[in-house]
Amino acid sequence: MEFPMMLLRLAEWVLYQLLANSYYRAARKMKSYGFHFGYLSSKPPPQPSSFPSVVKYDFESRESQTLVACDIHRVLLRSHSFFPYFMLVAFEGGSIFRAFLLLLSCPVLWILNHELRLKVMTFITFCGLRTNVMDSISRAVLPKFYLENLNLHAYEVLASAGSKVVFTSVPRVMVEGFLKEYLSVDAVVGTELHTVGCYFSGLLSGSGLLVKHRALKDYFGDTKPDIGVGSSAVHDHLFLSLCKEAYVVNNEESKSNFNSVMPRDKYPKPLIFHDGRLAFLPTPSAALVMFMWLPFGILLAIYRILLGILLPYGWALSLGVWSGLNLQIKGILPEKSEQKQGVLYVCTHRTLLDPVFLSTCLAKPLTAVTYSLSKVSELIAPIRTVRLTRDRKKDGETMQRLLREGDLVVCPEGTTCREPYLLRFSSLFAELADEIVPVAINTHVSMFYGTTASGLKCLDPIFFFMNPRPSCYIQVLGKLPRELTCAGGRSSCEVANFIQKQLADALGFECTTLTRRDKYMMLAGNEGIVQQDKRTTKC
Repeated sequence: MEFPMMLLRLAEWVLYQLLANSYYRAARKMKSYGFHFGYLSSKPPPQPSSFPSVVKYDFESRESQTLVACDIHRVLLRSHSFFPYFMLVAFEGGSIFRAFLLLLSCPVLWILNHELRLKVMTFITFCGLRTNVMDSISRAVLPKFYLENLNLHAYEVLASAGSKVVFTSVPRVMVEGFLKEYLSVDAVVGTELHTVGCYFSGLLSGSGLLVKHRALKDYFGDTKPDIGVGSSAVHDHLFLSLCKEAYVVNNEESKSNFNSVMPRDKYPKPLIFHDGRLAFLPTPSAALVMFMWLPFGILLAIYRILLGILLPYGWALSLGVWSGLNLQIKGILPEKSEQKQGVLYVCTHRTLLDPVFLSTCLAKPLTAVTYSLSKVSELIAPIRTVRLTRDRKKDGETMQRLLREGDLVVCPEGTTCREPYLLRFSSLFAELADEIVPVAINTHVSMFYGTTASGLKCLDPIFFFMNPRPSCYIQVLGKLPRELTCAGGRSSCEVANFIQKQLADALGFECTTLTRRDKYMMLAGNEGIVQQDKRTTKC
């Protein structure tokens, strides 16, 4: 009898915590804010602050001082909600089912207090997640969204100090990589997660949720940090009172003030490479729209792919545009070559579909060479594709043979880049043809990225076509004058660099010397070479 009674008491306690004890908080929230599905943040009611705003901060002679920031959300980031970043980890690191479960928990999260909300989201997001997967996400996925939401005023204050320490209640593994790599923070003190071997258990470590003012005392001891930056919330005041000088970030002013938005040209570090499928910040409402769209998006992607495979160029283009695909082409089409070989089209590389879009818009068959293409992509490609070996001599012979058979498309960057940058061009193409036509290609998506460095590449075309209105802009530049080719006395490197600059100017992009290897080393921790056996026991 004792065991059943214990179960009944436990059930009674759970019901009290989740229902009876939460109804009052829910009613108070509905009265104060109204029911808003996106309200899953730690935003407290506005309170008057006794500390000055960060906009009144004096930047002179701060290089030798120590600054502490109270949390990243609501202080360093303009958004006060941390739900989207948990959703990013759940979707990109876990699975679509884990992300859907997190979305389904929103009604429960809405009525929980700050501490329980964090614990529930942490459990759903991290339970069973590999530690090395989280390392990859913190390096390749989250920085893009953190940079886009960075508070300019708070960052300038942070950057002015010589030594910087950030205290945060969210899991340390979610923010430490970004804070150290992009904001040059010396130390990050956050909530620690419990692990079992190579996996997160989803539970907090023995120390529990970080209490920021206690963590500051433990870290600095009797020494007071010179500068403290926090939010205007009441529970941050105790933290700020332990600093010699303190400033607050007003979240409502930051959200409405356009001057607090961090422009791209002021990023502390250029954002060139990033990974992940989601092209938007998955707030609760945005994530709900995505899951509602998924069934239609999959069918639409299949429909668009079949158009290119089964129909002639004109029909495929017309029906593709009718389905929401936005294709724009401009420029002068090259005249037919008088030589006994085809024209070499040199393109920027945004997605695997670049040669397909060019072939469709030109209404002529083209052959595309590639270094890495999945079997599925080869199977569904409506144009001819030929694999290269990365052996310069063999690849040169292959491309010369293909040029004798017809027109050829090459992407000398060797890999895709999502941001407005061009990677270093391989000079091999310049040695093979005298008739070279540069083609500037840019794409835009609103929901899913059609490229990946660490995911399944066979799904790249499907994810691109799942976007409601994906767009592709193509500008065919004039045929390169003979005097600017190798036949005119230029070296292959000079030709490659000239075309890279020409294409960058046409798109408004910036040229870099980064390569395919640089991209994969940063995003995937490898050189981008597909291994025959991917099974591994390493964490």
